[in-house]
Amino acid sequence: MPFDPAFLWQTFVALLAGIPLALKLAVFSVAAGTVLAFGLALMRVSRRWWLDLPARFYIFAFRGTPLLVQIYIIYYGLSQFPELRHSFIWPFLRDAYWCAMAALALNTAAYSAEIMRGGLLSVPAGQIEAAKACGMGRVKLFRRIVVPQAIRQMLPGYSNEVILMVKSTSLASTITIMEITGIAAKLISESYRTVEVFACAGAIYLILNFIVARLFTLLEWALWPERRKGRRTSDPVDRKGELHA
Repeated sequence: MPFDPAFLWQTFVALLAGIPLALKLAVFSVAAGTVLAFGLALMRVSRRWWLDLPARFYIFAFRGTPLLVQIYIIYYGLSQFPELRHSFIWPFLRDAYWCAMAALALNTAAYSAEIMRGGLLSVPAGQIEAAKACGMGRVKLFRRIVVPQAIRQMLPGYSNEVILMVKSTSLASTITIMEITGIAAKLISESYRTVEVFACAGAIYLILNFIVARLFTLLEWALWPERRKGRRTSDPVDRKGELHA
């Protein structure tokens, strides 16, 4: 088919209608997954095996299986159990939106938990011992010493996970959710112009993830004063021509 700029523009505008639902899925699933991941991370760093072992199994199961399979199991598989169909959670399980959000949240929790665990373990033991020697309580130590440093260490990896979740919302289209990819599939069935439609969809995901990446870059800059100071003094010679020490 000949190149048609008007069709590309119409397609791009039509796909914009799927952005709110895609962002809603991404934001709520990441928020719920982060809460669950924090609990899993604390279980992983615990010295109690009966806390560590269930967290290990959960993380292994959700990182070792495809997200698409997890979506299908929740949306199609759980409805096979009569106990669930007659329970209070059935109104949610029969709704494709809640099933997609649950699958995305459970999946990202497994990956985010390991990122958080790495951040928690990155805090030097000497600082923790020094805080204890100063009489700092466990809660205050965790809030003032461990968490701030852990957040800064895990932000680069966590930003990658959030970007992956934005892209993973496209899998929700497989269970009838009309987000960006769902609308794209509908447009392809009507126009048979696969390349142009998916090119527009890819451009939208690219723009969304550029914004997400930029926001995390600004957050890292705000939480890392050493980097701000380093940026200001990166030039060894100041305006007066004096060499910095």
